[in-house]
Amino acid sequence: MPASPTDTASTTRERILDVALELFTSQGYDKTSLREIAERMEFTKAAIYYHFASKADILKALHMRLHDFGRDSMESMEDEASLEAWATLLEGLIDQMLAQRALFMFHERNQAAIEALHDEAHEGEHRDIQDWFRQVLSNEKLPAETRVRLACAIGAVMGGLAFSGEVFASIPSDELGGMLRRAVGSLLDAPSP
Repeated sequence: MPASPTDTASTTRERILDVALELFTSQGYDKTSLREIAERMEFTKAAIYYHFASKADILKALHMRLHDFGRDSMESMEDEASLEAWATLLEGLIDQMLAQRALFMFHERNQAAIEALHDEAHEGEHRDIQDWFRQVLSNEKLPAETRVRLACAIGAVMGGLAFSGEVFASIPSDELGGMLRRAVGSLLDAPSP
């Protein structure tokens, strides 16, 4: 069964984003042109414009991949009240983040360009994510010490990958994953009496 025009357009759009991700990460957003993206894909610039109105729209779409990443895991954490369940969910989040290391590297290397494209809707989404973390961490079903440990464990995961991707770029994913799991495990271990 041949792909529908919608499926083909969606696939082409994703391929454009994948090529842009690679180029923006290796060269930087400012040093990458639409012409280079088109040439890498053996397209014309007009073909790129069919899917994206501008290079900034490509940047925003890549940034939104990061926002969409892990949303299901985070939403499933909302009602969890045990450290064991959180440990399992954070381990899954580590796996997902390691599978998307290139996306985190892109974000870290292009922070200035990403900050420049923030608009009110995007700022609202950032506030939504922050509010979500506040709501989850204020869940009084969990004791205060558990919530503090959980906040630190989330920080370890984010710091280990999202905020330090470039610093740890030379560490293989399986090795980095093991280190992150041990750090998270030690933060979530029950306190000694």
